[in-house]
Amino acid sequence: MTYHPKSEFIRIMMERGFVADCTDYQGLDEALMKGAQPGYIGFDATAKSLHVGSLIQIMMLRWLQKTGGKPITLMGGGTTKVGDPSFRADERPLLTPAQIDDNITGIKKVFSAYLTYGDGASDAQMINNAEWLDGLNYLDFLRDIGRHFSINRMLSFESVKSRLDREQSLSFLEFNYMILQAYDFMELYRRHGCILQMGGSDQWGNIVNGIDLTRRVIDGEVYGLTTPLLTTSDGKKMGKSQSGAIWLNPDMLSPYEFWQFWRNTTDADVGRFLKLYTELPVDECDRLGALEGSEINEAKVILANEVTGLLHGAEAAKAAEATAREVFEKGGVGDDLPTLTLSVADLGDGMSIVQMIVKAGLAGSGKEAKRLISENGARLNDAPLTDAGMMIDAAGLASPIKLSAGKKRHALVQLG
Repeated sequence: MTYHPKSEFIRIMMERGFVADCTDYQGLDEALMKGAQPGYIGFDATAKSLHVGSLIQIMMLRWLQKTGGKPITLMGGGTTKVGDPSFRADERPLLTPAQIDDNITGIKKVFSAYLTYGDGASDAQMINNAEWLDGLNYLDFLRDIGRHFSINRMLSFESVKSRLDREQSLSFLEFNYMILQAYDFMELYRRHGCILQMGGSDQWGNIVNGIDLTRRVIDGEVYGLTTPLLTTSDGKKMGKSQSGAIWLNPDMLSPYEFWQFWRNTTDADVGRFLKLYTELPVDECDRLGALEGSEINEAKVILANEVTGLLHGAEAAKAAEATAREVFEKGGVGDDLPTLTLSVADLGDGMSIVQMIVKAGLAGSGKEAKRLISENGARLNDAPLTDAGMMIDAAGLASPIKLSAGKKRHALVQLG
């Protein structure tokens, strides 16, 4: 669709590749022209950090604030107790209220790097849907809200259909999730004048439900905007790497490892990722994305520095780049590598190199570590590691050692 937006927010979203679909471009565009309009994205508190898969949503909220809107980060303190079935093959494990609160505390740290919270017109708000969901009376809810939902229509949504088509069980608990999410949108409109819900395109059905419910129950005009479901150019889901999820909290993933993830972007993704995950001008993103050969590698360094700088600060990005150049270009050790510190007691009479590779986070299991060694993918102090039976004792760690998995993943092991 070709739509020429008037509002700065929609223009930026369209230019930079954030938009998959919108429920009403013109209506939303005109509403955004009326000043600091609130818009929200919901985040379930299933872990102590968000990962890179959520970064596109966080950047949307950041742009909303930068263009004069009011971002709301809705924490699913209530809905996390149920679990979102969207495009999942199984039911989520249920968490206790204490675990959920702990996770929300961890996630708050991530948002604070991107958004300014406060009481001003365009300051961000963090709201927990437990405020209105925890006290719901089931019978009242069925009568007042449940009657507005058609089971036939709910069964037609892709997120539900895909589970049923694969003949995978969908519990009644999960089926209720989309009603609760719709109710969230209505409550945010009623309590905070929130006119916009954003999310990945897998949330389209849930967003549309919320728009319909808000219109039916309180005659409110609200809108939905979805992003494409992002995969890398080689088809992998965004946010995962060989060594696991790319977490946004520094205590779950070091700034160096985060930087390295972006530095390892495939050539075909550089321009697109610069537009989505940095604030560099679009023309510059296109220019950098079109580079080839060794020049594209410098574009990847710019991408890594910009994305890491937004989350962890410019100093952390600079330190990560310096470490990478030390490790890759000069064959050095680098001060900022992920570090595993072992005590003499940990080592005992000696620890196998296989166990050390696993503990350093370079392999997910002993089997994977052994395969890495057998396929000549492991190195010890930059020399090929060929003996999977090698043992290292305290004397062997008199000075730190550098372990490598392939050319791009490294860790230091030292005695503490």
